[in-house]
Amino acid sequence: MNLTKLLRPLFAKRLSQIDRYADCGDIIQQKTLIDLLQKARKTQIGTAYRFNEISSYKSFTEHVPINGYEELKPYIERTMRGEQNILWPTPIRHFAKSSGTTNDKSKFIPVSAEALRHCHYQGGADCVALYLRENPESRFFSGKGLVLGGSQAQNPFGTAYCGDLSATLIQNIHPLVNLIRVPSKKIALMSEWDTKLEAIANSTIGCDVTNLSGVPSWFLVLIKHILKKTGRQDLSEIWPHLEVFFHGGISFAPYREQYQRLISSPQMHYVETYNASEGFFAVQNELDTPGMLLLIDLGIFYEFIPLGGNSEQAVPLWEVEAGRNYELVITSNGGLWRYRMGDTVKVLSTHPLKICVSGRTKHYINAFGEELMVDNAEQAIARTCQQTGASVLNYTAAPVYMTDHSKGRHQWLIEFSELPVSIEEFAQRLDQNLQNLNSDYEAKRFKSIALERLEIIPAKAGIFDDWLRDHNKLGGQHKIPRLYNRRDIIEEILKYNNQ
Repeated sequence: MNLTKLLRPLFAKRLSQIDRYADCGDIIQQKTLIDLLQKARKTQIGTAYRFNEISSYKSFTEHVPINGYEELKPYIERTMRGEQNILWPTPIRHFAKSSGTTNDKSKFIPVSAEALRHCHYQGGADCVALYLRENPESRFFSGKGLVLGGSQAQNPFGTAYCGDLSATLIQNIHPLVNLIRVPSKKIALMSEWDTKLEAIANSTIGCDVTNLSGVPSWFLVLIKHILKKTGRQDLSEIWPHLEVFFHGGISFAPYREQYQRLISSPQMHYVETYNASEGFFAVQNELDTPGMLLLIDLGIFYEFIPLGGNSEQAVPLWEVEAGRNYELVITSNGGLWRYRMGDTVKVLSTHPLKICVSGRTKHYINAFGEELMVDNAEQAIARTCQQTGASVLNYTAAPVYMTDHSKGRHQWLIEFSELPVSIEEFAQRLDQNLQNLNSDYEAKRFKSIALERLEIIPAKAGIFDDWLRDHNKLGGQHKIPRLYNRRDIIEEILKYNNQ
């Protein structure tokens, strides 16, 4: 019996709703905004900003300022201490510890029951619905889904729980879903990464896994561990019905070739998702076309601040332009109001709105006017690996500033899982690929007048994991900042490399 075929009709109604995005996006988003304001009008923040007087997007922008985490932090901390009806009318018992930064200060994002049910879980269901439409031959539900997530703990202020969003999702998932997912909740919520890795491998090797969900870098570690443990070279030998990997958190580009080598099955597909602590935002809705469809009816109202100008004036969905980069601002059913995500997205199309994540507002290099964003770096790494036969496991890059005796340059610390024949050739090709992808970088590199060719330092195996472990960030959804305009992070990791 093909269980997937039997369950397909259950997604038909939802798919027809998603199909309305193209023609009715503005109507859907305006209704979302009004619904959010109505629900929260009697909260403390709703009273302070007079939500009951807001009837349009224009009046919303006049009443409510754009906020960073610091502006909302006092409200969030009061909620963490047990006060309610501050940011959102229903009780908030869970907080997602943001993995968007790797410094010592963590962000705690409130996760309401509505955010869990109508945003995160619905977003996950939408991923499956859209994937099944793209793959008519799928046998998705014939086996198990392997979800690789983080851990959860008591929050430092009170009785609520905090931790990785993935742990909160696993903790609160419907019991019926546990019938089609592995590993067990007990293993999935383990906090010690090395122990968890071994437990996941032991408990899933004998399962019929059809789908994976998680961060590419951490899943790669798990896959290699399973292959080593079983003595196999190809994951398809262990899980012959594996057909899709829902990935997110970091760019898949530098890892794609490694996955294709380790999973040779022609039936394997890769679907990009944008599921942050703050909400489930987007999913790749066409298997052969890059870019993600913005999910605009999951209780989140979107705004966009254009990059490259002097104004920080946000615009709504119906005013964005294809081809432009924007900083993302959200208002959510978790109680975030005009909240700056810190992510930058590029709009690929507007009817429906499709995006790609182009970077972080803090994770870029612009020391010499080169404006190097993470998406440039990821694409350049992927091209260079393809040209040289190398494979990159982890990396970070930062500027080396000009001195009296030398010009500025970029310094890349790269951990290779497959070394190139020549580091010098790899550096030359990476530099050229960056120039091909970024005209500002190319202009600064012209005749090395403003910027010398980049420098590559090969990293010892495991030093990025060592750094994450020492910062209590190993495993889960944590990740190394790829590009950083300051040198503090790369200098810390270089110490590990020199030991």
